[in-house]
Amino acid sequence: MINIMLVCSAGMSTSMLVSAMNDAIRISGIEATVLAKPSTEAMDYLEQATIDVVLIGPHVRFFEETFRVPLAEKNIPMAVINPLDYGRMNGASVLQQAFNLLKG
Repeated sequence: MINIMLVCSAGMSTSMLVSAMNDAIRISGIEATVLAKPSTEAMDYLEQATIDVVLIGPHVRFFEETFRVPLAEKNIPMAVINPLDYGRMNGASVLQQAFNLLKG
């Protein structure tokens, strides 16, 4: 099971992306979970849960540096979601981005 966390601002548009990613997961048959957390709660959540990869919404990309060191210490790969994929709510492409990060 792969656990993917999306970091967002308030979660409105990101929750739609989570839904699109869940659709892609169902179609592909991959064992994965996706959840979204606001940037204000994300680090606390990482202390309590097992997360394999973190994707940051392009609208909050300024948090990338805040998360870089703590995630590196936990060996959790992180990237900013491709803005075009985010805007189009392309769940399959964002899911692929997460898997590419895991592959290294």
